[in-house]
Amino acid sequence: MIAKTKILVVDDEEVVRLSYLRTLSGQHCNVDVVADGKDALQMMSQQPFDVVLLDLRMPGMDGMTVLKTIKQKWPESEVIIITGYPAVESAKAAVTLGAYGYLAKPVGPDDVINAANGAMLHKRWALRCDQPAQCAAMR
Repeated sequence: MIAKTKILVVDDEEVVRLSYLRTLSGQHCNVDVVADGKDALQMMSQQPFDVVLLDLRMPGMDGMTVLKTIKQKWPESEVIIITGYPAVESAKAAVTLGAYGYLAKPVGPDDVINAANGAMLHKRWALRCDQPAQCAAMR
């Protein structure tokens, strides 16, 4: 039996959280949603997630701070930034901090699914390559 992918959606807009929840929920995913960075980090400490869809601009703790904390404490989690305020500077900063992806809102259902699938595939390959002998065999 294959374990379900655990996805956390972090966005202060309820309509966005519900949209991503509907899009990603199914046989292969368990999806949880929270409205801010503080709640996201609390959820991560209870149960690390495979993929985190993270908004940048939220009340309280901003997305960059949440991203940095997630990558420090749970480096195996893949984070995808999804923002309504895209900028080259924030995209560079997000990638530098370890984000897997950076998408500009509005994001359609197919984009959300493709980003989450890509992040999960990346995670699986990265975990396989933690053992040098296996990576050498892949080359």
